[in-house]
Amino acid sequence: MSSSIHIHKSHNVSLLLYHLVCSTKYRRFVLSPKVDRILKRTCLDIEDRYEIHFLEIGSDKDHVHFLLQSVPSYSPTKIVRTIKSITAREIFSQAPGVKRALWGGAFWGSGFYINTVGRHSNEKIIAQYVKNQGKEKEYEVLHKTDQLDLF
Repeated sequence: MSSSIHIHKSHNVSLLLYHLVCSTKYRRFVLSPKVDRILKRTCLDIEDRYEIHFLEIGSDKDHVHFLLQSVPSYSPTKIVRTIKSITAREIFSQAPGVKRALWGGAFWGSGFYINTVGRHSNEKIIAQYVKNQGKEKEYEVLHKTDQLDLF
């Protein structure tokens, strides 16, 4: 059972889910049980201050997976920047050995991976839904790409 819910605001209703992956600086193995506890506690504090809700957090020694939900007014970049900056600050202040292991630099690597997650559908279901909105004989495909070309 999913713990995501529709978020109702004065002028919109949304259900925006993201899968975010952040790696530690230099892919160092610094995610110990202590760091995991600090990370979890910090993320729950972020929920109290920002409209970012963590549905799941998982760590794997050198990177962390977040399943999160937010609102349309927060861009994915703003979400990532908020999470990475606050968690790094708290981890460094509560576990100073981690900062020494990373040579006093940043906790997180500069990059990240983020992807939208569909709760109720996938690309084929949405395409079928759009197609069935009008009369099938009148429906005309204006644009369709089978594969995303990002570069």
